[in-house]
Amino acid sequence: MTDTPIANATAQVDAVMRGSIHAPQVTAFFDEPTFTISYVVSDPLTRQAAVIDSVWNFDHASGRTSFASADAIIAHVAAERLTVAWILETHAHADHLSAAPYLQEKLGGKLAIGRNITTVQNVFGKVFNEGTEFARDGSQFDRLLDDGDTLMIGEIPLIALHVPGHTPADMAYVVGDALFTGDTLFMPDYGSARCDFPGGNAHHLYRSVRRLMQLPDATRVFLCHDYKAPGRDDYAWETTILAERTANVHIHEGVGEDQFVAMRTTRDATLSMPKLILPALQVNIRAGHLPPPEENGVRYLKLPLDLL
Repeated sequence: MTDTPIANATAQVDAVMRGSIHAPQVTAFFDEPTFTISYVVSDPLTRQAAVIDSVWNFDHASGRTSFASADAIIAHVAAERLTVAWILETHAHADHLSAAPYLQEKLGGKLAIGRNITTVQNVFGKVFNEGTEFARDGSQFDRLLDDGDTLMIGEIPLIALHVPGHTPADMAYVVGDALFTGDTLFMPDYGSARCDFPGGNAHHLYRSVRRLMQLPDATRVFLCHDYKAPGRDDYAWETTILAERTANVHIHEGVGEDQFVAMRTTRDATLSMPKLILPALQVNIRAGHLPPPEENGVRYLKLPLDLL
């Protein structure tokens, strides 16, 4: 059976290689405390842009927040005279808070995420004992994306791909010849994402990665996180499908599904939870908005009063 979204994404990358679609410009913004890379991807001809996986800075020890990372994106957009059409999330992150509402207020654009965010909202709505006032239908976002949906960034098409495994809602975005994987893959020398969060599934992740590896070898790959692999001194977040397919330490060619699942399950059992998981998920399932304060109870994160 033909995988139409992957076939369309392959044709799109090939069109960039032929010069019939121009390549997007990609600018990365690294937040070292959360090891997160946010991106501004833009059409150099129309100056239209999208922001992918923004960070709202939150210091866990003090509870203080800032928009330093988001302000760097805003400064770049202004300096390059860009117009933001889309603010995209690859999934509801567990390791950092999203700055999407702040960026939307300052820059405009529509906020989008994968349609299966509703599954994550249902799961964590129960975990956090949310009341009926918390909508679990994804209505906090402007657009819910399905596998194969297409958006435009100026004259450059974006194809959304559903890549579950890390969470049930993960999306990857192919913009021209550039693939933004979210947490599905890491650099070839670091491997793959964990699958032990609620709704995660190592079998699904294996199949999602194998699907992405069908894209052309020259596809540029941009990752959401880097932690420096052993023996590497510098952070890195750009690679290619060829490098991932042939050299990824967890899931290169020749690694079978059962072998990968056994490795991933054993490895995940040794990992600690992200230190920001509770505040991050409470905010991110709400599209980057703070939960309402409660008079009785402490289930929500505590932030400075001027932010409540």
